[in-house]
Amino acid sequence: MIPVTPSSILAALALGASVATALALGASVATAQELPTIPDVAHASKLFEFADIPYKVDTDTHLARGPQAGYNICNSTTEGPTSMCQTMHFNGIDDFCLWGPPEMGQTVGDVEGSMVAWCTKPGHGTRLIPAGALHGVQWIRTPDYIQVVGFIDQTKINVLADDDGGEMDPHGADLRGNPMGGLVYTNAWSGSPQQVIEWHNFLGAQKFCFKACDPRGEFDDRYCEHILDRIGCDYNVPNNARNGTFESCDGDNQDFPGVYTDENGQVQTYSQPESDIWPVPYTPRTPASSNCVTYTSASLYSALPSATTSAAGSTETSEGASTRIVTRSSGTVSTPSRTGTETGSGNPRETADNAEASEEAGAARRVAIPGALVLSLLISPLLFA
Repeated sequence: MIPVTPSSILAALALGASVATALALGASVATAQELPTIPDVAHASKLFEFADIPYKVDTDTHLARGPQAGYNICNSTTEGPTSMCQTMHFNGIDDFCLWGPPEMGQTVGDVEGSMVAWCTKPGHGTRLIPAGALHGVQWIRTPDYIQVVGFIDQTKINVLADDDGGEMDPHGADLRGNPMGGLVYTNAWSGSPQQVIEWHNFLGAQKFCFKACDPRGEFDDRYCEHILDRIGCDYNVPNNARNGTFESCDGDNQDFPGVYTDENGQVQTYSQPESDIWPVPYTPRTPASSNCVTYTSASLYSALPSATTSAAGSTETSEGASTRIVTRSSGTVSTPSRTGTETGSGNPRETADNAEASEEAGAARRVAIPGALVLSLLISPLLFA
């Protein structure tokens, strides 16, 4: 008979715990590695009449980046500083939206998958860009796209002050878009909300640009290229916007992003390297603009709320004045019974890392019983021999 001593019991407990931990880690790693990343239908292939927007466009909850952070049915019940609306409008200099973080504290690159709509005009069920945040805006309408470029106090839409930013577009490496589930609509070409299939938005370094390409055009995917994410507004959306000026203009089409004519008159195509991108070997051509109308900020954005910054760095709003494939349906808009608060505001981003963490936790729970069994098997002979 093996004598039972406190030290032998402790040794058995330690061994059992080690085995259980090893099993949990092995199961969690295996589970995380098995998570798929690509949806059955790419986000850019999901088309909806405005009246038929679903509550959530991205219904893939089993993929590596996790579920869509917000929702797409947005109205008066969702509008406000905590809105998680991911349906934006892009209509004119006085009525456009940008993608911005739902909370302060992470870089654009880290939170791009769960960006929400921040708009210049009430009535879309979104967050509102606080008064005074926009320091200059240029709106341009061309034959093939509309675009806005401007200067912004990015901290007022939850972007870190020193963040150089990044790009949002309807594609992404996993074809789920950034943000996941993000929709863009405009009345610029039809007089009523029409879905924009190809678009890109750069935000960071106190500057922003957003281009929405006409879906009727032959080259909407070329003008709204989505693979040059590291060279920003100056190369993807060449412009002559000026800080302190608010203007709306007509304009010529730009060259396709990344396409340029060199000093020998030869047309070249730039490929973004994986290493350091600077210096970029060309200067983009800025298209001519005409028929510009200048405004004051107050005349454009008088309905925006004022903003104060809390100690935690999040933006709070109060009432007041003053950059970086296809499904179709039709129907009638109805008031949703669900509101913005239903999605919660727990984790502001759903990335592959977070998804893997959730799976690891689930795997650990699944191996808890086997770990206990191993422990009991190790201790039993000591207690009952």
